[in-house]
Amino acid sequence: MRAVVQRVSQASVTVDGAVTGSIGPGLLILICAMAGDTETQAEAMAAKIAKLRIFKDEAGKMNRSILDIAGSALIVSQFTLAADLRGNRPGFSTAAAPADGKRLYDHFTTRIKALGIPAANGIFGANMAVSLTNDGPVTLCIDL
Repeated sequence: MRAVVQRVSQASVTVDGAVTGSIGPGLLILICAMAGDTETQAEAMAAKIAKLRIFKDEAGKMNRSILDIAGSALIVSQFTLAADLRGNRPGFSTAAAPADGKRLYDHFTTRIKALGIPAANGIFGANMAVSLTNDGPVTLCIDL
């Protein structure tokens, strides 16, 4: 799986003019299931993200996790993270097939929630408008 994780003070996703998910302080997680990924990768990604110490402690150091700050996650499917950019037109053959991608996206969301992180979502496969206020800014790319 591949993810782009952004520390945010707020984020929301809108589909067809309606907000489908919004959060206050926490993480915006753009997530992509890659061809061959399984639930094991989704679970490992959720565990990794839950433990990332990227929030400030009392001394202003990045030393706290989303669990430590009682933050929320906005999880948005993003198959374009699988882009092959060798040419001028991106290819997406390394992304999981849509049915597998949806299953793993849902499993990832379930795991994040099971770890005690409140989560909101976009809509898998929809054309979404994502709004965020990046805090820091802190943006990380993760491949598992």
